Amino acid sequence: MMTTRWRRFFKLLILCVFLATPQISHAGADLSDTRTIRKRDQKSYWSLYDCPQCVGKKARQEQGHVKSASGSSPPDEKDIDIIVTYTDTSGSVRIRTVKSRDLSASWIWRSPTDENTDHQNSSQALEESFQTDVRFGDNVEHSTASHLLGREMPQPQTSTMNPVKLKRRLLRQQRRDLRTAELIRQDKEIDNQLQAAAIKRARELDTTVKGRYSIWRIEYQNPNSDSTLKLMRDQIIMAKAYASIAKANNETGLYDSLMQSSRESQHAIGDARSDAELQPSALDRAKAMGHTLSIAKDQLYDCLIVARKLRAMLQSTEANVNLLRKKSAFLIQLAAKIVPKPLHCLPLQLTTDYYLQGFQNSGFPNKDKLEDTSLFHYAIFSDNVLATSVVVNSTLVHAKEPEKHVFHIVTDKLNFAAMKMWFLVNPPVGAAIQVENVDDFTWLNSSYCPVLRQLESARMKEYYFKANQASSLSVGSDNLKYRNPKYLSMLNHLRFYLPEVYPKLDKILFLDDDIVVRKDLTPLWSVNLRGMVNGAVETCKESFHRFDKYLNFTNPKISENFHPNSCGWAFGMNVFDLKEWRKQDITGIYHHWQDLNEDRTLWKLGTLPPGLITFYNLTYPLERSWHALGLGYDPALNQTAIENAAVVHYNGNYKPWLDLAITKYKSYWSRYVMFDNSYLQLCNISG
Repeated sequence: MMTTRWRRFFKLLILCVFLATPQISHAGADLSDTRTIRKRDQKSYWSLYDCPQCVGKKARQEQGHVKSASGSSPPDEKDIDIIVTYTDTSGSVRIRTVKSRDLSASWIWRSPTDENTDHQNSSQALEESFQTDVRFGDNVEHSTASHLLGREMPQPQTSTMNPVKLKRRLLRQQRRDLRTAELIRQDKEIDNQLQAAAIKRARELDTTVKGRYSIWRIEYQNPNSDSTLKLMRDQIIMAKAYASIAKANNETGLYDSLMQSSRESQHAIGDARSDAELQPSALDRAKAMGHTLSIAKDQLYDCLIVARKLRAMLQSTEANVNLLRKKSAFLIQLAAKIVPKPLHCLPLQLTTDYYLQGFQNSGFPNKDKLEDTSLFHYAIFSDNVLATSVVVNSTLVHAKEPEKHVFHIVTDKLNFAAMKMWFLVNPPVGAAIQVENVDDFTWLNSSYCPVLRQLESARMKEYYFKANQASSLSVGSDNLKYRNPKYLSMLNHLRFYLPEVYPKLDKILFLDDDIVVRKDLTPLWSVNLRGMVNGAVETCKESFHRFDKYLNFTNPKISENFHPNSCGWAFGMNVFDLKEWRKQDITGIYHHWQDLNEDRTLWKLGTLPPGLITFYNLTYPLERSWHALGLGYDPALNQTAIENAAVVHYNGNYKPWLDLAITKYKSYWSRYVMFDNSYLQLCNISG
């Protein structure tokens, strides 16, 4: 690049000597001047003062204000033609004649006597120009243009950089600084997020199972932990298939050997669910079975016959599984309906002592609290004495001010004496108790209540008590579920008449008898329901427990009034604003829809479907930690959610007082049972 510049310089110098014309150089010309000259060459009619630096200077030039470096005035500009040399875009040297009056104020006159001085200083100026090029890459073209014009004027005191370019450079630097600061801030945020995630992961770490968890990786579990067990089960299936083929072919010895090996392998497996639970001799048993199967394969294997036999075994197994499922559903529903002997014994003993010991005329203390709206009131409707006692005990154990809690218990006529007797001999400390008989509510009759009217109808009696109906086992578990006697009890539907049952109260907390309280429930009375009637925990997760699960959306009465994806909520722990209830006539809404469902085409029996309809768009969602559900049917619940819940709910068939109960959940309930009570010991009720 430097060689090219020197070559151009010497060409220009020789040309200037031969022409012997005055040379004019531009002092401090910018890159834009050079580009302007090149454009003038392309358009020969442009004037020199058309460049951005020359605008506004034409008037001063015409008045003769342009002076030389020594201060003398130039000759008459009107009569002088100036020859200008320059290089075009291709690098060729070109000559052009311009009038002196067209020059800008930045051009100066030089005497021919300065030629030698300029020539001597040209090398030094060129070197300085190259240094300037290195420092300021934006001015390379400007420096080259100055040399090619033949003269190098002394460097001006101020910077030769265009102010616009300088400003752009400053703006670019500011943008770089801002971008750098933004990236640093984002890095710090990401570091903080990673640190917070690591801390959260460490807190949630379950250290009960050693060697399986690590704070830096997800739970690891050997995917082949039951490979030997699966192998042995497959061997048993193949042994039975070959044994059947051997028997058909009169291979008695091989048949006996296969059946004997099959029994021994089944004995070695036992109740094992993984390889770790197998007996030490199980692997040897698998090897021996493999040897037996190898012999059977050599003698009996025929692809078509074996495939046909395995297909027949599969069909037979599927039929047996379906039959066992129906039997299991029937037995579970039957077990859920039957009262165990100890629980049947308890109300009998309590009722006997109630009448024999003369407790008929006994009453509960603190009657003045029953209608005090400044206290915390609970409603419990149940015919289960033991379950109701657990609800009351667990609530008071965690209550900060037990004396401010009032329990309103309603039961049926059969269990009224037993329920009252229990709380008379085991009064809760500080709290007020009221026990009522649902049969004493004279206003609750078939002319007012649609459910009672429907229960008296011939259609409902036929549904429940038809003598020649198909067997319960054949109709499946779905219909069996809704034939449970609890759906016939008015205690189950009494929750829709709370304002009538407690006309003097403004707010009440409804509790099912299959719940256990684990925290103080007092803050629920201060929850702002925002004009809603019902405060409940929503149960929908993705597509689970939404309205289409409970209601028949093929019926236009449902599809035109409700959305199938509306979120369901839980009955079992509900805060009811009774003032708002009366204002919006919630009981009337319930009656309207209950009348429409007389033929059970909108929903099946139960209280949750009509509850979803009655409180549609009138339910305020409580925090999920208030109510944990599923302990009566789901053995795979999140343990942390259970521990953090204020109330745990055994909704489902596996109630905690039954032998069906899920073992790992039963302790939450049994810790509030008074096993040292004489009545419980008399009826052999133990943990």
